Amino acid sequence: MLSLLPGEYSPYVSALGLGLLIGIVRERQRNSQQRTSAGMRTHTMAALAGAVGWQLGLPVFAITLAAVALLAFGNYRQGPATPLGLSGGVTLVLTTLLGGLAQPEPVLAAALAVLVALLLQSRAALHRFSRELISEAEVRDGLLLLAAVVLVLPLLPDAPVGPYGVLNPAKLWQLVVLVMAISAAGHVALRLVGSRFGLPLAGFFAGFVSSTAAIAGFGQRLREQPATRRSCVAAAQAAALASLLLALPVLGTVSSRYLQLVLPQLLAFGAVLAVAVLLGLRANGAKPETELPTAASRMFRLSHALVFALLIAGVLLLSAFLQERFGQGGALLTSAIAALIELHAAMASIAQFGASGALEEGLAKWALQAVLLSSVLARSVVAFTAGGRAYGLRVGGVLGLAWLASALAVAL
Repeated sequence: MLSLLPGEYSPYVSALGLGLLIGIVRERQRNSQQRTSAGMRTHTMAALAGAVGWQLGLPVFAITLAAVALLAFGNYRQGPATPLGLSGGVTLVLTTLLGGLAQPEPVLAAALAVLVALLLQSRAALHRFSRELISEAEVRDGLLLLAAVVLVLPLLPDAPVGPYGVLNPAKLWQLVVLVMAISAAGHVALRLVGSRFGLPLAGFFAGFVSSTAAIAGFGQRLREQPATRRSCVAAAQAAALASLLLALPVLGTVSSRYLQLVLPQLLAFGAVLAVAVLLGLRANGAKPETELPTAASRMFRLSHALVFALLIAGVLLLSAFLQERFGQGGALLTSAIAALIELHAAMASIAQFGASGALEEGLAKWALQAVLLSSVLARSVVAFTAGGRAYGLRVGGVLGLAWLASALAVAL
């Protein structure tokens, strides 16, 4: 709409519109005891004052802004007689700034005004969220995650360091942040969705942290509650699917070229798991009895993410050492053994060598199959041990079918 107006008028129309928008929201928030607080007329005039001040030059705009700020501060200091409030004063000053911004950037100023109006309109919801819905533990974990991204990651060198040149501190820390972020997303999703999908949903998000541990945990729950067998099996399969999904960004972080090479076999593996999970959800008639996270629960465990990254670093170093001593066979053997403990560390090791050209393309694909087979065997043994024969057969059988589908994708 702004483009339909003459160029010299559109900034003023933008200032007028944003002042009216913010003023209407503030007007509706006033009650009968707050007639003297800033409303629609005040915010509209403040926006126009900012626009005119900017047009007359930076000194005039600075004086206008200072005058509005002093008026807002004086109104705030007078207390209940003129209850502008701290947020009201800040909003009035911000409206003046947006009026000035509307001169060089009318579209940006209008967009920011909409954002300000949304924040003002959502006051009650935001207060309830910050005071009642989110806990101290969740705030602490959220700040820790932000610190890991904003403070730590930029300080780490994005270049190979250490022996053999296979360790990249920035990439390793990206994996730490990835595990933390996915675990936090799972925590939030479980709190929002509730227990409708029960154990399978819990298993899916637990699989992002450790699918092997999730399979063992649901096997133990099955021994305690035999009636939840279908739910526990679906949860174990969902954990394996989540673990495979996590492998995609892990491989992409290490080597996007290798990820493109092995993507068909990973998709075949995941398709079988996805079908098994959907069939399990459809046949699941038992009432879920899983304990979902509460506001006091931790969103993630930093120690788990650090151990994950350290294990990947250890596998990379060991693989490089064995490759130097014994060639390709030593590196592949290390990755297969590591997959018994941690699938993603082994896959990252294979991706590292696949990207460097140390492995021929066909061998790189089958090397991944060897890693997947090692992981399937390890998870099947865990399922038999933790949940018994019926649980082990169902979980191990689906994993075996998924591996066969993946091998077929390689062969074709």
